[in-house]
Amino acid sequence: MLEAVGDEVPDELLRHVVRTTGLPAALARRVVSDVMGYFVETAEEYVVRRHAELRRDGLGNARIWALLREELDVRPVAAPTLSERQLRRIVYG
Repeated sequence: MLEAVGDEVPDELLRHVVRTTGLPAALARRVVSDVMGYFVETAEEYVVRRHAELRRDGLGNARIWALLREELDVRPVAAPTLSERQLRRIVYG
């Protein structure tokens, strides 16, 4: 589960989101915090979370490993290139 980053929302960013969306400041802070929390997730945390989500969706590991490699290639924060073996080790240890 992704977690918000707390009160670390920059005031300038908060003002921008309030101004451009019309959201109340408290809701804008929550949205920005959630988005920032998404982008600070490490590659390992992402792989573990996505693997669990995809398993819940009924996908098999062969498809999951391919999807994870594709998804990591386009993550906003660059992740290292991981082999299928490395992906398995992240999930299963």
